[in-house]
Amino acid sequence: MKAPSLQQRRLSDDIVERIETLILEGTLKPGERLPAERTLAEEFGVSRPSLREALQKLVARGLLLSRQGGGTFVSAEIGSSFRDPLLALLENNPEAQRDLLEFRHTLEGSCAYYAALRATAPDRERLTAAFDRVVDCHARPPGKVTRAEEGAADAHFHLAIAEASHNAVLLHTIRSLFQLLERSVVTNIGGMYPQGSDVRDALMDQHRELYRAIMDGRADDARALSSRHLLYVQDVLAEAQDAVRRAERASRRRAPA
Repeated sequence: MKAPSLQQRRLSDDIVERIETLILEGTLKPGERLPAERTLAEEFGVSRPSLREALQKLVARGLLLSRQGGGTFVSAEIGSSFRDPLLALLENNPEAQRDLLEFRHTLEGSCAYYAALRATAPDRERLTAAFDRVVDCHARPPGKVTRAEEGAADAHFHLAIAEASHNAVLLHTIRSLFQLLERSVVTNIGGMYPQGSDVRDALMDQHRELYRAIMDGRADDARALSSRHLLYVQDVLAEAQDAVRRAERASRRRAPA
């Protein structure tokens, strides 16, 4: 009996696989515009018709979005697990803020651990740039830097650690939460800084130690430092909330006649 012939794999399928890998590993980010067809075909060493066929397949799968006369983009919906209405609910709920810190505690410790083990030279460059942004914000007096700027720098530093982990699931989970993470950091800063200037300095020291542990390849230390940092944030915020509750109770007490 003659065995059926195997169907030859199309070149466009290989291109699809390569682009999917770039999206999965985070090289191509949600919302990012792809290079022009001619440039991309040259980079892949393929013909433009084969490339065009691959792009059409990816558009059909919802991974890419083609805009007439505007180019081809990675779908912004990739990893968008938390949308604006839910973001608002989570952002304004104190219990949800605590839940997010607990979730970050679990997630970011693993990111730091794997980043210390796996970071490449380009990863280290991006991480250093993100850390320098944190340092720059800290060097400016509180009145000369906004909470939004400090929150963005902090969040991008933690995102750079996730990128350096080379774990696609960790990275895309962090990215899907990034907007919530950034808003949460800004909220946390607002709750922590009134507790004293030493809080701001302590956070900077913690970020510095975490950065150095990852750059030195000390994986266990990196995970421990990440956990210690988030526990500190939880403790300071809990103390701030307790202070608010004490003040509210005091204000409700009537002065003696």
